[in-house]
Amino acid sequence: ADVINFDGHVVLPYRFRNKKMKTLKDVIALKFKTSESEGVILHGEGQQGDYITLELKKAKLVFSLNLGSNQLGPIYGHTSVMTGSLLDDHHWHSVVIERQGRTINLTLDRSVQHFRTNGEFDYLDLDYEITFGGIPFSGKPSSSSRKNFRGCMESINYNGINITDLARRKKLEPSNVGNLSFSCVEPYTVPVFFNATSYLEVPGRVNQDLLSVSFQFRTWNPNGLLLFSHFADNLGYVEIDLTESKVGVHVNVTQTKMSQIDISSGQ
Repeated sequence: ADVINFDGHVVLPYRFRNKKMKTLKDVIALKFKTSESEGVILHGEGQQGDYITLELKKAKLVFSLNLGSNQLGPIYGHTSVMTGSLLDDHHWHSVVIERQGRTINLTLDRSVQHFRTNGEFDYLDLDYEITFGGIPFSGKPSSSSRKNFRGCMESINYNGINITDLARRKKLEPSNVGNLSFSCVEPYTVPVFFNATSYLEVPGRVNQDLLSVSFQFRTWNPNGLLLFSHFADNLGYVEIDLTESKVGVHVNVTQTKMSQIDISSGQ
């Protein structure tokens, strides 16, 4: 399959021939792979208020659809469905969206969700284009607040049109920011697995008055020690731990009046 690598800046548009696309039925399929927990996978909108968006939020897949709202009346078409979790694991995930009027089947890997959209309209009216990898910057608040997709996609199919093939044959024009490449770039991070007894020990830096540490972690356990270091000359220690699913930072400095600093964050 043709693979497209999105760098987090570039957006790939598929422009409609007649500047508008009015559909009663849609079938959209693609596979994605990413290490990022946020990012817009596809987006299209119309001037009548219709829109379709597939995006990652907190490593879950969120599908939003509006077949039309009546600003003055009681018709409110916005529909949003969330599925999956931990989708930033840099493994391939398959998505299929099948829509017939207001009836939707959303398939993520082997999990299928059936639902009906809100409102009373059956047609999806989109203007100009549907974009993959992000929302083109339009000056609207919605376009700047959402991150572009960073990672790989393959086998993108929009209503029978092979988007990845068109992109490879340079039939589509990517946005002029960022780069689109056709091989999946592997991340440079190397994950380390710890069981309950293993640990990783690295040498400290002598005569440094600055301590800086950063890492990402994932666990099912609510409690555990993440990092510990003694200061030289018995001047104290720093400790980072998980206690009841909250991250705690504890700094103990023996030679100052404010001997203990405790910070807790997250949930």
